[in-house]
Amino acid sequence: MGPAAGSEGRTLLADVTDLCAMSFGTRLATLRKQRGLTQPALAETIGIHVSQLRRYEAGTSQPTLDVLRRLALALTVSADVLIFDEPERTIPDNIAHQLDAIGQLDPEEQASIRGLIEGALLRHQARRLAAS
Repeated sequence: MGPAAGSEGRTLLADVTDLCAMSFGTRLATLRKQRGLTQPALAETIGIHVSQLRRYEAGTSQPTLDVLRRLALALTVSADVLIFDEPERTIPDNIAHQLDAIGQLDPEEQASIRGLIEGALLRHQARRLAAS
């Protein structure tokens, strides 16, 4: 991963962190604008009337789960980014692939790997506490 990819990741994280301090309506409007969409264009994309989208952005109405799903898909974010006040957690690709592979192991092998991970995390925590 080169410097450009790393700096892009930090910018994305900063954008998500900034979004967390906002209300749902403000997050929705910000994401819409970041994607270069007008209210009418987004409303048409997700199949609602533009006045309803305006109410969502103004905070006077909340979308149904179905509309929330369509908003997330249209804005290419998870629904968590739209509705929760905390950053979306992401797992690095290399670890996600390993976790997928672990999921294919039998339960005994999975338990062994969990034990190794827990041991490593406990050692790390102990070193941090000893250093403080």
